[in-house]
Amino acid sequence: MSDMIRVTLPDGSAREVVRGTTALQIAADIGPGLAKAALAAKIDGELRDIMRPLEEDTNLSLVTSRDEADALELFRHDYAHVLAEAVQNLFPGTQITFGPSTGDGFYYDFAPAADRGPFRDDELPLIEEEMRKIIAADLPLTREVWERDKLIAKWAAEGETFKAEWAAELPQGEELTVYRSGDGWMDMCRGPHLASTGKLDPAAFKLTRVSGAYWRGDQKNAQLSRIYGTGWLNKKQLAEHLVRLEEAAKRDHRKIGREMDLFHLQEEAHGSVFWHPKGYRIYRELEAYMRRAIDGSGYQEVKTPQVMDARQWEQSGHWGKYRENMFVIPDEVPNIEDDGPIVSDGAEWMALKPMNCPAHVLIFRQGMKSYRDLPLRMAEMGCCHRNEPHGALHGIMRVRQFTQDDGHIFCREDQIVEEVRDFCALLDRVYKQLGFEKYAVKLALRPDMRFGTEEMWDKAEAELREAVERAGMATEEYGWEELPGEGAFYAPKLEFHLTDAIGRTWQCGTIQSDRVMPERLDASYIGEDGERHRPVMLHRAILGTYERFIGILIEHFAGRFPTWLAPVQAVVATIVSDADAYAKDAVAQLVAAGIRAEIDVRNEKINYKVREHSLAKVPYLLVVGNREAEEGTVAIRTLGQDGQRIMPLAEAIAMLKGEATPPDLRER
Repeated sequence: MSDMIRVTLPDGSAREVVRGTTALQIAADIGPGLAKAALAAKIDGELRDIMRPLEEDTNLSLVTSRDEADALELFRHDYAHVLAEAVQNLFPGTQITFGPSTGDGFYYDFAPAADRGPFRDDELPLIEEEMRKIIAADLPLTREVWERDKLIAKWAAEGETFKAEWAAELPQGEELTVYRSGDGWMDMCRGPHLASTGKLDPAAFKLTRVSGAYWRGDQKNAQLSRIYGTGWLNKKQLAEHLVRLEEAAKRDHRKIGREMDLFHLQEEAHGSVFWHPKGYRIYRELEAYMRRAIDGSGYQEVKTPQVMDARQWEQSGHWGKYRENMFVIPDEVPNIEDDGPIVSDGAEWMALKPMNCPAHVLIFRQGMKSYRDLPLRMAEMGCCHRNEPHGALHGIMRVRQFTQDDGHIFCREDQIVEEVRDFCALLDRVYKQLGFEKYAVKLALRPDMRFGTEEMWDKAEAELREAVERAGMATEEYGWEELPGEGAFYAPKLEFHLTDAIGRTWQCGTIQSDRVMPERLDASYIGEDGERHRPVMLHRAILGTYERFIGILIEHFAGRFPTWLAPVQAVVATIVSDADAYAKDAVAQLVAAGIRAEIDVRNEKINYKVREHSLAKVPYLLVVGNREAEEGTVAIRTLGQDGQRIMPLAEAIAMLKGEATPPDLRER
């Protein structure tokens, strides 16, 4: 074996270097500035430590802070390790488990010593200070490979039972690596890491909160303390993030939902929404808008059962791959006569549907279908249930009972690209009419666990890719990206990620090209050749679920909905009681014009009424007094604007009617 290896750089140039040379040494040969800026290396596209020796011919690129996504991943991973070291320094007897990076930071799960109880939020400043000391010490982060038995024995001897358990269950033959901080503290980790703790910015992180967690996410296991933090490349990024967090807190849909009396949640129905009249008005307006959109795009709306036999879910593949997320129901009358078991051992099982797709295939199979009948576009405002863990529930964003704006397109092979392209155009129109000008399109490719042949997946992925190209969305403007391993077990999918008013992204829309389910559920049509053929099934949604999308809308608009979606569009408020009769007549005219209007004739000062209806996010306040009653006018105050405009009542009604008209009807 030669002592020399060939390293090819991104510009195409190549270097012959001694085997065992590090990426940092190559960076130093190129220039001292690059060596100082380099954080890690990409070896044939894989992120690695910059100090890890190179052992074979390779393609090398150096990661700096300009490669923000990779740099943030490294920093956040290192912040998590520094957090764990700091906690063990301060609180001897604490066991470490694991701590990954997240979308905006990191967390680490700890098992506190038995005599001290869970960690508390008021201990975070102390832990932060210890983290800064570790960063200031600029401790080298060194990778080591350990033999399995020796590592398990070390963890066990040190009382790290969780780490010992984890190491023992890793696959035989898998390389077990640890990283040391300086000469002492270590953690089991695949890496990569920065060269030393001093590469982190001590002013670019903040610990945010403590919560409970379970070992491996299982409520049957030991309870742990999870410490969350946010980490960035520099102080400026952290400051900007904290401002976004503050703005997000103001926009929290749960807070605004209470203030506007839109909905509530309670323990008697975990993960299910109690819609109040005003909140359900938003729901109904959005649902009516979506019905017009799908009706205009050639969909036929259907309604399918909530409960289906387990055998159906077995046939579709969900029973084997999705059962842990399903609510299962015994198909027998429960025992009420004695103290015996409520359900017998011989009970047959059914399940609440977690999705609508198998039921739509059953509708497709009713009656013979011809190639002339395709594409067949089927839609359902389908109520579904998924057994989400209690700890994963979040307001109306993540619930157990939800309604999808679901749809399935059954089509021939030659129709797929055109149907997906048309869906992209429909989604684009809906998002923009709902106030989202910016969204990204991503193609989620085959996962490791999947049904179907490689040829089937090759074809499905290529079709979605071509459809996005033909829709003009495979561009930087649309954030086009391919995501290896992120597809569903039965199909690749396009994902559509919205960007809201404060820059957060939300994955909502999707379309999946599925050849597996029609095969498993025996869907077929008669082709032009007189033979049976399998249709391709395109699973698609635009909003995703009504519950989550309304939560996104609440936060996007901070409760200040566009007039057509606002639960109350106008309030007529009196200055004096003499104007009450005129106010009642004005409200009657507004309602007759199709405007959701209310009256406020309470014996309160007008400034109090203005403030109260502003807090309630009412788009328009029409103030009337004696003068307005005599002249047939109103003084209009618009939410979020100073001052008022005086105009005739008829003119005000015409203006509000235009604002109250949904955007799709305005464009006709």
